[in-house]
Amino acid sequence: MRRDLSPVAEPGGDVALTRAAQAGDVVAMGLLLETHQPGMRAVALSILGPGPDADDAVQNAALTALRRIGDVRDPAAVGAWLRMIVRNACRSFLRTSSHTVPLDDLTRIAAGPGPEEILEGHALRDWIWEAMEELSPTLRVPLVLRHFSSRVTSYEEIARACAVPVGTIRSRLSQGRAKLAEALAATAAGAHSDAARRTSASWEEAHDTLAAAERGDFGKVLAERWSPGAALMQGDIRLGGTDTLLLGMEADLTAGVRQRPVHVAAGKALTVWEMDLINPPDNPDHCPPAVAWIMTLAAGRVERLRLYHQARVPRSAMV
Repeated sequence: MRRDLSPVAEPGGDVALTRAAQAGDVVAMGLLLETHQPGMRAVALSILGPGPDADDAVQNAALTALRRIGDVRDPAAVGAWLRMIVRNACRSFLRTSSHTVPLDDLTRIAAGPGPEEILEGHALRDWIWEAMEELSPTLRVPLVLRHFSSRVTSYEEIARACAVPVGTIRSRLSQGRAKLAEALAATAAGAHSDAARRTSASWEEAHDTLAAAERGDFGKVLAERWSPGAALMQGDIRLGGTDTLLLGMEADLTAGVRQRPVHVAAGKALTVWEMDLINPPDNPDHCPPAVAWIMTLAAGRVERLRLYHQARVPRSAMV
């Protein structure tokens, strides 16, 4: 940790810390959270009492602060802003009588930008992604889906995508947030890769992959960009390898089904492509309305693809 910033952590240093964090200084952001962590935790304990729920609330608030520090208009009041995030998280948690129901993302506004858009517009995004890479795949997948996906975000959806019980997802998210906090501290002084450039390249790759499939070159893409032993999964069931994926893509295209990328979350070890599925007019129910490609990578090649299909909303519910 850089010693030249430590003096601004003294009382009255919130303004300097906040402005530095807003400019992308990860050490300043770390100091800011460290300085106000006791107050944040005190709020959580006063509302939820001691236990893992209070820990989750503080960890959630820290992630929210990382994504939203640029929104702070009065740096001198950043402590109150952080405590407000914790307080709202706790109250939202109390409103969910069943713990299998996920907390609402306090930063998400229905008509506003999604979490990945917020992250990509933020100077600290590279630090967050670098810390994500330090997590095990078991913890990384639920955390990325929960905080950086646009559709597979509820505990129930993540549980279905990972083929584990909802309670397991809650536990993994709690562990993942705690590990992420440790990883953020450990990677604060390191050089971070460019998440914006990586995400832009992944968008281009998604479009190129689908265009190649329509040209009949999907097999060539799989040979160039995927590991020879890549596994195609649905939940915890192995459907086959790249040959199975190729046959499935060809069958969909023959049936008139097309895919359109709508959201990308790209890390070095985990990338998620969210697609709309566009069915032919004469068979509108051929496929579910959307699919997420959850891809585990190694050395830039896909080693595992887990497909998660979004459930169709019953027509009666749409009336």
